[in-house]
Amino acid sequence: MTSSCAQLHKWIATFPVHGFPFNAQAIPMNGIYVLFEQGELAHGWNRIVRVGTHTGNNQLPSRLWQHFENENKDRSIFRKNIGRCFLNQAHDPYLEKWEWDLTTKKAKEKYTELIDAKKQDQLEKRISAYFQTNFRFVVFEVNDASKRLELESKLLSTIVQCEECHPSQQWLGNSSPIAKIKENGIWNVQGCNGQPLNENDWIFLNTIKE
Repeated sequence: MTSSCAQLHKWIATFPVHGFPFNAQAIPMNGIYVLFEQGELAHGWNRIVRVGTHTGNNQLPSRLWQHFENENKDRSIFRKNIGRCFLNQAHDPYLEKWEWDLTTKKAKEKYTELIDAKKQDQLEKRISAYFQTNFRFVVFEVNDASKRLELESKLLSTIVQCEECHPSQQWLGNSSPIAKIKENGIWNVQGCNGQPLNENDWIFLNTIKE
């Protein structure tokens, strides 16, 4: 598994790296994104700290925007997890309210008056600053939705099952209250315990570069 993960990191390193601000026109409409975080290394390359995709059609640029710019943690579990770390580091009891999902009308009616809007706004801006300063990413095109989800899980499982991929002591995820994030050493929680990449997957991935 270690050799497959090393191969994955080497393969990913052949793609152009995007940072913030990124040109949405340079991002395929459908595909998979792979994120690196400042200070994190593995196998001699930037360590993969998150793999993600999208379910709707033509939504990859929008999904990246939701992470990097849209200051609404209820639209990005990734942003929510970064905020969890900041609050947990500070032993801030506001973490309980940060967990509330205000997406639905019913939830807004129930929780809005209990939210500290100023504090929430300040935290969202801190998260945006962290994203834009610390994360870089590569993308590759996969148009079939089911194939994207399959590959996302296999990429994650390859990384999590690797014996050499470990976060640094300074990695922000070490402060997460979510046990799986600390255990996996990546920001993903779901889809990490499936089948890793196999020979047929590599044949498919290598066609992406052709």
